[in-house]
Amino acid sequence: MAAFREEFSRARNIVVLSGAGISAESGVPTFRGAGGFWRRWQAQDLATPSAFKDNPSLVWEFYHYRREVMLSKFPNAGHKAVAECEERLKTQGRNVVVITQNIDELHARAGSKNIIELHGNLFKTRCTKCGNIEINRDSPICEALADKGAPDPDAKDAKIPVSQLPRCMKGKCGALIRPHVVWFGECLEEEVLEKTQKELDRCDLCLIVGTSSVVYPAAMFAPQLAGRGVTVAEFNLEETPATNSFGYHFQGPSGDFLQVALAPHPSESES
Repeated sequence: MAAFREEFSRARNIVVLSGAGISAESGVPTFRGAGGFWRRWQAQDLATPSAFKDNPSLVWEFYHYRREVMLSKFPNAGHKAVAECEERLKTQGRNVVVITQNIDELHARAGSKNIIELHGNLFKTRCTKCGNIEINRDSPICEALADKGAPDPDAKDAKIPVSQLPRCMKGKCGALIRPHVVWFGECLEEEVLEKTQKELDRCDLCLIVGTSSVVYPAAMFAPQLAGRGVTVAEFNLEETPATNSFGYHFQGPSGDFLQVALAPHPSESES
């Protein structure tokens, strides 16, 4: 940790690449691995364009449940440590950017400002007809979804008529809307990829926080940085396939380690 903090004190452009693990420390379901089911399905069964086309009611129940869950979850020490670090280093002319695979807004709620959401946002919607994107934090998002979305395996699917599912409110459009998230089988937005690449190009220190490093394209970001000589530090509950290629691995809750790793360095008072 002492060696990492020396490198941290010299870094000018820090990238924090975060995944489901940091949100899991706030009690957010990951829908990965054993027990990662909603009813009878895993996320990859529902988070697809074909699933939404075949059964938009079921997919909206799933995302309504996830939206409602987030109302009871809060940023943890890891989120807060990153946000506090960003604010502090900004006064020193140093840059911290969060590139997150999460769609839960916990980084923003913790106070981070410089955020790139690779996979979209649970509280944004996109019209399937006109493409209009809106921020929507309504609870429920529509009356037909009120009290729906129970994760119990024995819960019955609501089979809500499409006409009663969330609709586009732009002008007279009124078409069906969907969560503005990147589903399995979809590409990341070009603008998001361009912003991400710009930050990776100038990065001189990378922190991998709570990600298994197996979901692409994010899984290749850190190995590429390490390959060009940028220091990469991994904060995770377990080792990942890329661990051996990184300079540091801190195994345990990211909240515990990040508070220490990103605390003010004695040299900062001289900056």
